[in-house]
Parts: sequence; structure tokens; C-alpha cells
Amino acid sequence: MKRRTFLAATTAAIAAPAIVNAQGTTTVRWWYHFDNPQHSPAELIAKFEAANPGIKIQAESIPWGGGNDYYTRLYAALVANNAPDCAMVKLANMSRLLEMRALEPLDQQIGGWADASDISANLWNLHKAPDGKRYYVPLQYVVLYLYYRVDLFQQAGVAAPKTFDEFLKAAQATTKGDVFGFGMRGGAGGHDHWGSFVLGGGATFEKGGMVTPKALEANRWFVALGRDHKVFPPSAPNDGFRQIVDNFKAGRTAMTIHHVGSANEMVDALGDKVSAVPVPRAADGKGWTSFGDESNAIFASSRNKAAAFRWISWLSTNESNVEFNKFTGQLTVSNKGAANWTLHPKRFVDASAQSLAIADTLPNVPATADFLRTVWPTNMQRALLGQIQPDDMMRAIERHYHG
Repeated sequence: MKRRTFLAATTAAIAAPAIVNAQGTTTVRWWYHFDNPQHSPAELIAKFEAANPGIKIQAESIPWGGGNDYYTRLYAALVANNAPDCAMVKLANMSRLLEMRALEPLDQQIGGWADASDISANLWNLHKAPDGKRYYVPLQYVVLYLYYRVDLFQQAGVAAPKTFDEFLKAAQATTKGDVFGFGMRGGAGGHDHWGSFVLGGGATFEKGGMVTPKALEANRWFVALGRDHKVFPPSAPNDGFRQIVDNFKAGRTAMTIHHVGSANEMVDALGDKVSAVPVPRAADGKGWTSFGDESNAIFASSRNKAAAFRWISWLSTNESNVEFNKFTGQLTVSNKGAANWTLHPKRFVDASAQSLAIADTLPNVPATADFLRTVWPTNMQRALLGQIQPDDMMRAIERHYHG
């Protein structure tokens, strides 16, 4: 179906009344996915329906397939005018959905929702669209922070770093023998480590933003951590997620960067010897860390928008959001829920919440896929190994995005 046809069908659907059966019940179709297919939202749905007898939730579990399967099916359903009323969505897909004019703006509904203020302003700001409107209701999140070994820091006589300079001093102080200050992830996925210091240090993905003097200097500083200061393990250019976690647990590194998804594994191995703080900031107080999200959106084609918003807002409210995120392993978006959160130790929940002020996402453009898959890992590895200069790496990234 061409976009013009899709839009005509959408417009007709918007004008249509809600679908109500003979018993006076509105059915809301909702698509979701869980990493563990054995998890089910059935109990949550039963609670919601008991409190809202005029609404029935038709929940449909859609295979995630790394994201490709889920979104291929969602886009196809939207084009065929057979989309659900609402669905779990990510910020990375907002631009495509807006381009399709598939999303229903929710500012009016959010403005009338009493529990909207229980979600932090930082989270709401992260979810704003480029046009300033809100199309998503936050559902769960993770944000990257700095893990550090309390025991190794105490032995070295240093405190958890708040600035880049303090980070370098701590990394140097804890680098001794076969122990290295920072478990840097140079393989796929390590752009988040680089971003904390290079994007946090002033580089941007805007045209020319990778080759400004400030951006080049930030990248030189980061590469020098490994090449000159030797605070990365020799394996860093190829290390992935498993390596940075295992090295940290084994005491081969004193710091690394990841999110709350690793917290319980770390505590199981190290107990009170591990803690976390937000990633360090630059001297000017600015910083950057990677934000991972999952939200709910209502589609413009839905005939049940009021009932759909009742459902998705309920899922993001205190107790129900806490119960939902016991299935996902991510963090509750409810401030009240976070105060009573038990899925992860409090120090990691606090580090996550404190990091929201500098959390951001990579550009939602086609070039980012190859940046993540090949451009960043290849150039980062070559820079760390001394095969290219740090400035060459930044010029390669700039060319990739802007030619």
C-alpha cells in the first residue's frame, strides 16, 4: 500500500467511533515482546480488566528477533491498516513511525493523567519528538553507568571519579601488575564506552561535529588512555560484553561501563566489593551516557484511543509498572516504584536514575547501523593498536555520516 493510501485509511479510522461489542466492552489490541517467551502479562491484564470492566485487553506476543522481526511485522500491519491499537516501541523507531504518520500525539492525554508527574522530567524530555510533542509513554529503561571495584579503589586510596581527570587518576592508581584501571570494550557495542568520553567531551553527530578541535582532542584523550597510559588491558581492542564483565569480576580491571542488567551478576560474584556511579563528566560539567528504552505508543489508526491510553498509562503507573518490569529485568519508570524497587540493589538503581540527566541516544538515521556494525569498531581497534591516528578515526566517522 502506498503512503497516500495508508494515510487515507488512517484518516478514516481516526474519524470512526470506538469498537464496542454487544456487551458494551471496548477491546484494545496491544502488541508486546519479552526476552523470555515464558513470561506472560496475563495477571496484569486481569488486574486491569477488573478495575476497568468496560475494557478488554487483547495482548499479542510478537517475536522480537533482535528487533527486526518485531518491527517488520509492525510496519507491515500499519501499511495494511491492520495495526494494533497500541504497542511497545523504542525511541530508535520513532522517526520512521512519524514519517509514516502512524503515531497518535498524546500530550493532551498525558496532561490529564494524574500519575504523569511520577515519571521524572528527564525521562519525559528524552521521549519528546523532534516536533516537541509526546507520542510515547515511558515503560522501562536502562542507562549506562560506571561500575567500580570498591576493594581495588580502597587499596589504591582513590575515590569514585566524577570528572575525566579524576577518572584518569583513578585508572592509573589501580593499574598495577596484571590489573588494569578500566575494562574498555573495543569490540562491537563498545561505542558506549567511547561515547561517554568523546561525546561527553564535546563531539557530536551534527555535520562537522566529529572534527572540531574539541571533538578531536576528546578522542585523542580517550585513545591515549590505552596507547599511552596503558590503563586498558591488552585485549581491549577486541573485548566484548562477556570479556569486560568477566575481567571485572575476576579483578583484572577496576572499572568498566555497563547498565543495571549486569548488576545482579556482579553482586553474586563480588557482593559489596562492587558499586556504581554515573559516568564521569568533562571539565565543563557536560557529559553523555547511553540510554536504552522501551515505551508504549498509540497508533493514529486506532478506533479505541481513550481505552488504549487508559491501558498504557496504567502499565506505567507505580505498582503495575514495578510488576511489569519484574518480567523485563529493566528499571521502573515510576519514582514511587523505584523507591521500593527490589529487583536490583539500590546503589545501582540510584546510579541509573542519577545518570538520566546526561543520557541520550545515537542518531536515528540509516547511517547509524553501519556505524555500530563496522565503522566504529574497525576504526577504534585500529586507533588503539596504533595503525591509524586518533584524528583519522574521527575523520572516518565524519565521512560516514556526512560524506
